[in-house]
Amino acid sequence: MLVLMTITHLPTRLTSPLGQPFGYVSAAEGFVLLSAYMAGLVYGRVGHRKGVGAMRAALLARARKVYFCHVGMLVFLFTVIAFVGLRTHQPAVQNLMYFYLQQPVAALASSLLLVYQPSLLDILPMYVLFMLASPWVLSAGMRRGWRWLLVASAALWGVEQFFSLGGWLHAAAVRFTGMPVPLRDTGSFSTFAWQLLWMVGLWMGASRNDPDARPFAFPRPVVWLAVAVAVGGLVWRQYVGQAPFLGDVQRNLWFDKWLLGPLRLLDLAALAIVTLRFGPAFARRIPRPRWLETMGAASLAVFCAHLAIVLLVLATLGSDPLLHPAWVDAVVLVLCYGGLYLTARGMLWLDRQKTDDDQPPWPLGPSPAAPPVRHDVGPDAATRPS
Repeated sequence: MLVLMTITHLPTRLTSPLGQPFGYVSAAEGFVLLSAYMAGLVYGRVGHRKGVGAMRAALLARARKVYFCHVGMLVFLFTVIAFVGLRTHQPAVQNLMYFYLQQPVAALASSLLLVYQPSLLDILPMYVLFMLASPWVLSAGMRRGWRWLLVASAALWGVEQFFSLGGWLHAAAVRFTGMPVPLRDTGSFSTFAWQLLWMVGLWMGASRNDPDARPFAFPRPVVWLAVAVAVGGLVWRQYVGQAPFLGDVQRNLWFDKWLLGPLRLLDLAALAIVTLRFGPAFARRIPRPRWLETMGAASLAVFCAHLAIVLLVLATLGSDPLLHPAWVDAVVLVLCYGGLYLTARGMLWLDRQKTDDDQPPWPLGPSPAAPPVRHDVGPDAATRPS
């Protein structure tokens, strides 16, 4: 997901062809869903082994770390990128930072409160909010079950689709507080819609900590229906392009990324079912992509590094890849992915140094008395470490 997200954000000739390559689903959906799955798996395990208090403390510590990473990216944007972008007169950077350039003090204060979210820097704030809510969601799911939590999450997604809850709250905040941040600068992602993905991922991950958890399995008709939807979405995307209904704005909302439209959710669900059913067997038959595993093990650092690189490229080359030679694209991609891999290696090396100093970087420790954790995710999945 990080590899796809990076190539989508970099201004090269591959950006459009590789955007949403498998259907009307982007890397962001997979990134959020997998992040939630790992949060439910890891922190749910803490809750089972050490109690809700320890789980809450671990989640809040992770949210704090992500928040400070976001603050670091804001500082980089408001200093280095602002300086370079203004010197090179790149419209892409000036448009991205328009509110900050107009009202720097208000922009700085509201960005620290996660209200002002410039483009490209709007995933981490959403991630922070979800992490802050996760202790209560996980504890409720562990104690009372997940059915009504998922129903409430789906209902909130529906309210956002049909009544624009986020827009209504923004208008109310402007009316009663005089908040100067325009709605377009509060982040592209609709938090009230995307929470559904986070909730589903938390449930999937947390459920793996039950010693009696059964593998995710689906009836054969559901699997083949998912295959048909996934293949249909893939063909539709590659034949028509990234706008499924071309210039029809209203119908395109059914696949809208920022609102997580219903047909986009359907496509994502189909791809998830196909992956859960056929992915484990496929993974056993291909070489292990260790360079991807390395980058995934340091995903937060890699994500921040990709943002820094993308912003630098936008500030120097601009957003139109046709304004520079094709060989520049190749150089940018090689340097970018090389930099991301080295970032991951460096962060893992630092983690090992902390471990050697008896300062574990991860707030978990194996508990001999803890129940075994099921890692199988399909009817024919092998038990292997996640």
